[in-house]
Amino acid sequence: MDARRRIPATDRVLADPLLHGAADRLGHDVVRRAVHDAQQQARHGHLPPEQVAAAARAALPDTACGMRRVINASGVLLHTNLGRAPLSDAAIDAVRATAGTSDVELDLTTGRRGPRGRGTRDALIDAVPAAEDAHVVNNGAAALSLAATALAAGREIVLARGELVEIGDGFRIPDLLTATGARLREVGTTNRVHLADYQDALGPDTGFVLKVHPSNFRITGFTSHVTVAELRTLPAPVVADIGSGLLHPHPKLPAEPDAQRTLAAGADLVTASGDKLLGGPQAGLLLGTTDLITRLRRHPLARALRVDKLTLAALEATVRGPATPTARALARTPAELLDRAHHVAAALRDRGIDADAHDSTATVGGGGAPGVELPSAAITLPARFATALRTAPTPVLGRVEQDRCLLDLLAVAPTDDHTLIDTTAAADRCT
Repeated sequence: MDARRRIPATDRVLADPLLHGAADRLGHDVVRRAVHDAQQQARHGHLPPEQVAAAARAALPDTACGMRRVINASGVLLHTNLGRAPLSDAAIDAVRATAGTSDVELDLTTGRRGPRGRGTRDALIDAVPAAEDAHVVNNGAAALSLAATALAAGREIVLARGELVEIGDGFRIPDLLTATGARLREVGTTNRVHLADYQDALGPDTGFVLKVHPSNFRITGFTSHVTVAELRTLPAPVVADIGSGLLHPHPKLPAEPDAQRTLAAGADLVTASGDKLLGGPQAGLLLGTTDLITRLRRHPLARALRVDKLTLAALEATVRGPATPTARALARTPAELLDRAHHVAAALRDRGIDADAHDSTATVGGGGAPGVELPSAAITLPARFATALRTAPTPVLGRVEQDRCLLDLLAVAPTDDHTLIDTTAAADRCT
């Protein structure tokens, strides 16, 4: 008898209790597709007919979402391609709690409509005392775009030539600003700018003076720049895009600007990202004077750029809650990381894998703290493991240096060390 005649019908396979339950969790179409794929394997002789149901179950994803959790062992703390900052447990709990119906715009005391995101706004003002008010949009570029549209559409934005930056994927600050209808008034040269350059550029068409932190490069040598405190002396609003989202100074990142010091130095408005060094969800932060924030909040574009309840919840929990994974990673010492690396490497050697532990150097990434090296430690493996780990059921992203695969532990939570061991051992069997 032709084995293909023994391939079970689709409805019969879908009646499998585990597959039936998976349909409730993942959706009927996802499960049916897995069954059809398993049947096709059986028709081509790659799978015994009696294993169709088991193969379909094994092929099902963990969730209905196509994105997968990845362990970041790349040595880049805020890896843009991995979604930058991982959320804290407090932020995840907040998202889960508000994912259904929530009081995002309802005053439960009066039963009437309330201000949207008031808890997040209050959390940011509490965390940054120099800010009189705060507003949140959907990313850092949106924050700067809203500021340029509301304050300088049809007018001029004065900024230094050395701050006309390009960030990832060809995104350029000057393109963003001119798209809002503002005109750019460039001052200084690529490497040097002086206060007098700004003074000479000001006029009746000036919307504001902009200072952009060059968050992904450094210019060294014969250079000069103008500080926010100096710009404050000019008769024009000062907007500072600090980029990476630090609210306060960090001892390991002394050159990275933060919102509190920038506002205290005299900036009228600060823009920043929420998913970088702040360690929260993707969001654009606007902190500054009550007058400017009110203008931005009431501008028609603000509606198009507003964030959803999940972002508001995650951001508030990030600001008010315990240390984020990003903050904990920055706090790890080289000795602690090397001790973990030795433990993981020893466990892998016990399983017959060529593994060792070495000092390593990590970076911040995500457009933050350019040139800053973070002492770290890594497990080293044969280079062939890089692809095997990246394509594992729980993907692990490492990096290859000198024909060795490095698994840098700076951004890896200690609770994932056992997963690294098990995933590497499984990858060894498959290579």
